[in-house]
Amino acid sequence: MLTEERHSIILEEIKRNSVVNVSELVEKLNASESTIRRDLNFLHKEKKLKKIHGGATSLDKVIHTKDHLVSERENLNIEEKIEIAKYAASIIEEKDFVYIDAGTTTDLMIDYLTEKDAIYITNGINQAKKLINKGFKAYILGGEIKVLTEAIIGVEAINSLKKYNFTKGFFGTNGISKESGYTTPDIKEALVKHEALNRTSLAYILSDKSKFNEVSCVTFGNLEDAVIITNNIDDNIYGDLTEILEVSKI
Repeated sequence: MLTEERHSIILEEIKRNSVVNVSELVEKLNASESTIRRDLNFLHKEKKLKKIHGGATSLDKVIHTKDHLVSERENLNIEEKIEIAKYAASIIEEKDFVYIDAGTTTDLMIDYLTEKDAIYITNGINQAKKLINKGFKAYILGGEIKVLTEAIIGVEAINSLKKYNFTKGFFGTNGISKESGYTTPDIKEALVKHEALNRTSLAYILSDKSKFNEVSCVTFGNLEDAVIITNNIDDNIYGDLTEILEVSKI
């Protein structure tokens, strides 16, 4: 396949999905990983996409209306997510009553948990499995299973949350912006996040730098509702916020 053809297909995938990862493109284009990375570097320099660790995202400032499979997102920005996850896990203390939201970074966080004298509640199916496999005391919300994000959502989940009051909560997000706050594409999932956020004393948003200045169609919280744990921020835009912990500077 000619280079121009690959570039055209990559840009079409970006236009359709807003995000692509290297492994998918390797399979779709029947090309080597090094070739795909060169393509992404070239298109990034040409300002046709934004290269991120493990893939690329769209440059367009669009409102995202769809989620992506966990398998499509879990390897994006993996090194940054691990650093964020490690720091988040270190925050949990003895006797904490902790909410862990569904999401790829919150899932990684469980790998680094050490506090056994805490109780964990989650709406993430994989998060629940990992918690019990590591010997933590854990509960999972009841409700509708959302296949794309492997999350428990809906009215049943919200009703489950109403009996809890969390000391700390750790949340994923699809987008962060000053204008729209924390956003996600799915109304049902947003309502569960919103309820859990409101029932948490100390709330944390776990987000790598790719989520900043991105907006999905449903807001579940304002920036001041939680502390953002991230690896890198644009000081020109977010430097005045006090609700940010930048792990590279801690």
